[in-house]
Amino acid sequence: MSMYNDDNVDSFDEGTPPEESNNRTFLLAAGGLGLLVLLALLCLGGYLLFNNNTARQAEATGFAQATQQQATIQVGLTQAFQSQAQTLTAAVTVTLPPTNTPVVAQATDTLTPSPDPATATVAAAFTQLAVSTKTVIPTTTALPATGFADEVGLPGMFAAAIALVGIIFLVRRLRAAPTR
Repeated sequence: MSMYNDDNVDSFDEGTPPEESNNRTFLLAAGGLGLLVLLALLCLGGYLLFNNNTARQAEATGFAQATQQQATIQVGLTQAFQSQAQTLTAAVTVTLPPTNTPVVAQATDTLTPSPDPATATVAAAFTQLAVSTKTVIPTTTALPATGFADEVGLPGMFAAAIALVGIIFLVRRLRAAPTR
């Protein structure tokens, strides 16, 4: 006995289903997606071009500020040295020649360190420079602009992802719509 008792074979189609003759909606949606990808690539290229220019400009500005600060310090040190040289020159007076006096050896305390005159001179020069310029030297206090979200633009990526998901649903709906 056969498991299949129905001998009506005419109800099965053995041929292939007819192809859709009009795929214009799909082609328009695919073209729109291609155009969107091309536009996104162009925007990314422009962003990288302008961002690289901004980084170079910031680096050049920082170098110029550092050079200007170094020049200000050099001018201040030169002025301090010149004023000290003038003071020492003015203090020189005519002295009498030495007389024959006996030299008496005196004990000195060798345990107390004597301050280094070069260090004292540089410290005095920096103090005079700070008083004379009365300018605030800018320092960096902001947080560094590093990380994935700062470099790529995370909010823009989320908006693009939502837009692309919306396009996917729209294309699927258009694809499932009956043809006329």
